[in-house]
Amino acid sequence: MFTEQFYNIAHLGHEITLWILVLLSIFSVAFIFERFFTLRGVKNSSEKTNIRIQEALQSNNLVEIEDLSRDRETFEGRALAYGLRHAKTNGANGLEEIFNSYAITERPRFERYLNFLATVGSNAPFIGLLGTVFGIMDAFRELSTSQGDASAVMLGISKALVATGIGLIVAIPAVIAYNYFQRQVRGIFQSLEGVRDICIALAKTKKVN
Repeated sequence: MFTEQFYNIAHLGHEITLWILVLLSIFSVAFIFERFFTLRGVKNSSEKTNIRIQEALQSNNLVEIEDLSRDRETFEGRALAYGLRHAKTNGANGLEEIFNSYAITERPRFERYLNFLATVGSNAPFIGLLGTVFGIMDAFRELSTSQGDASAVMLGISKALVATGIGLIVAIPAVIAYNYFQRQVRGIFQSLEGVRDICIALAKTKKVN
């Protein structure tokens, strides 16, 4: 009785898993494009800000660094604002904790949708494999009623393998995008470490007024 019910589930399961994979692929592509353009914009602004910071350090122009801290549109500008404000009142004490807290609050914004991509990348092949299992079960059941016509089961198995193929097609771009975006995020937060070191150095040399 239970086996018969499971066969009925398998008959629909193959199609259901295909639709699940299609939906996952649509969301994955949308999130990949969203993260690509968002992180590219942040990276471009970070590169420009880092160039200005380097130029200010080379010319020992502390006024330029304070001007950068007023730019609340950039990741580094906000970090400078927090760091310099703390350094003016407390010196170097607690500066690292301030930057660690800032990183913790900002990281979810940069890592948005990345957990979804990681989940799709690790589970889409299994969803596809489940669809293939359902498809093969249905194909062999059809063989039992087709009076030994092997062409029917071959066609059924070939259709069943489509689910595994789609699962891999969905998973591979998600994994590649996840790894790429993780590197982007690490690069962005490396620039935060440079801003932190600048604030600590200014606080220790008492050049923050």
